[in-house]
Amino acid sequence: MAIFKFEADKLYRWVADQADFVLLDVRNSKDFGRFKVEGPHPITMLNVSYFDFMEIEDQCIARMPAKDQAIRIVCAKEGSAQFVAEILEKHGFTDVGYLAGGIKSWGNLLVPTLLHGDDGYQLYQFIRPGKGSCSYGLIYQNSMMLFDPTRNLDFYLDFARDQGCTITATAETHLQADYIAGSRMIAEQTGASLYANKDDFSGAQFEYVAVADKQDIGFGDGAPQVTVVCSPGHTPGSTMYLIDERYLITGDIIFIKSIGRPDLGGMVDEWSDTLFETIRNIGDYDGSIIILPGHFIGWDEANEQLSFADSLENIRRANQSIYQIDNGEDFLAFIKQNMREQPPEYAKIRRVNANIEQVDDEEAEILDLGKNECAASAYAAQQAA
Repeated sequence: MAIFKFEADKLYRWVADQADFVLLDVRNSKDFGRFKVEGPHPITMLNVSYFDFMEIEDQCIARMPAKDQAIRIVCAKEGSAQFVAEILEKHGFTDVGYLAGGIKSWGNLLVPTLLHGDDGYQLYQFIRPGKGSCSYGLIYQNSMMLFDPTRNLDFYLDFARDQGCTITATAETHLQADYIAGSRMIAEQTGASLYANKDDFSGAQFEYVAVADKQDIGFGDGAPQVTVVCSPGHTPGSTMYLIDERYLITGDIIFIKSIGRPDLGGMVDEWSDTLFETIRNIGDYDGSIIILPGHFIGWDEANEQLSFADSLENIRRANQSIYQIDNGEDFLAFIKQNMREQPPEYAKIRRVNANIEQVDDEEAEILDLGKNECAASAYAAQQAA
């Protein structure tokens, strides 16, 4: 079999289907440790730098699996992976492919999953495996509304076209700190309305429609309601969106196995009380409402359909140590015990997302890669260096 090139969505499908292959990452150990391919099932993985293949080729070959084993190669930008693939082919390996576009193509990959497909509307979750994040798309007739889209504009535009609809609105749950948001760019390109909370976006250098609590920003008569739920705490303007009284897009307020952290603006003590009240207020919601989070910590949070969605009742039960806290002082203590230092680039990402600072595509790619750090959880604290 000749060397071949594959796309990131193909790699995801191999991982999801538990195909038998070895993933060879030929970046240096530092970059590999910072950000690697992760998916819904364990991956057999090797990290051998392409520099080593250049300098100690025979020793590297000795570390490889059997020559008939399927090997899929990942590098930073594609060229190094192709280089190593050619070396493996020269040594008699028969099933070798390399990732088109390098690791950034994995970082930008979005995987669509249909969550709801009847009652006259479709609701999709777009999973970003490389970031541990989720955006959403609500389709009614020939219109689509997005929630927290990434900067991968081509994906959303192509998806809308394939579904026979146009993007007419996009909504942000808050001023994102861990990735570069796509709503502003989508609105500029399509003319879609951009909804956001002024308590986060008052200083933003672009036009948006300020939302109000309990406002319906949906498609109008006969369409599913999209109700604004102002839910400060992660940020002052954090906002959730309740769709058809069934699905709650929570941004960074509620996660499957944690809650949002209130310190990303550098005001953990001040925002903790606000977040505590928001979490308590959520207790008044019907437990059957399906929570759709903005992030996930690990694939163990996914359901059997490999989507990230669960009932509020189940989430409260799984996180009862958080939801049973009955006073602000203990809640603040929990927050301080269960978070890690935020990455230094988060402050810059917030400025970019407010269009106060501009970066070129190359810097945007660098800022945008890497797992999110938006949850307050024991897991996050344990991962601190």
